[in-house]
Amino acid sequence: MIHLFNWLRRIGSPGAARSHFSRSVPGWKDEHMSDDVWLVVGLGNPGPAYAGHRHNVGYLVTDELAARMGSGWRAHKTGRADVVEGRLAPPGTPGPRVVLARPRGYMNESGGPVKALATFYKVPPERIIAIHDELDIAFNTLRVKLGGGDNGHNGLRSMRGSLGTGDFYRVRAGIGRPPGRQDVADFVLSNYSTVEKKELPFQVMDAADAVESLMTEGLEKTQQRFNS
Repeated sequence: MIHLFNWLRRIGSPGAARSHFSRSVPGWKDEHMSDDVWLVVGLGNPGPAYAGHRHNVGYLVTDELAARMGSGWRAHKTGRADVVEGRLAPPGTPGPRVVLARPRGYMNESGGPVKALATFYKVPPERIIAIHDELDIAFNTLRVKLGGGDNGHNGLRSMRGSLGTGDFYRVRAGIGRPPGRQDVADFVLSNYSTVEKKELPFQVMDAADAVESLMTEGLEKTQQRFNS
């Protein structure tokens, strides 16, 4: 799937063309950049056995963002997550610092690593963006919002518990409800269908665009653009 993302980027994908991410990691310490830091969390389960599952779409989106930054993942010194550090660089402005993060624990253990990173980078909840799968939204559809409940999502529930609040941003990537009587847990912990795999790269790029838009244009404009 990653090869397909790269192929789309080489032929001029819309997401890559609109990206504002700096491709220079040294820019992280640029004295002229904003002091504000955004923490962008891709929710999922670690390891190759889970890589293609619907529940791991947050990982796919953070992989797309890391590719736009031209940076690779590394283990954070907390030992509880992998991170990519960079910054946004819209034309003529220094832009905020950005930390992409993937907790190393399983989905229902996401909160502890997120809290540790938020403390380390001094990021308040209102500058945290969680990217996750959403059953109640149709596949290939996005919704962006601030705050709210967890709607049965264990990753969000864990984050709410550890942060002490649900007032963080969510980029919700729709996966739809399981067909027939298929168990919900089996559905989210299974691979996308053959038809869905053809559209998935576009949903991933749209979600990555939505993350960038939140950090540069704010919630209202992002919702107008991406909430369909």
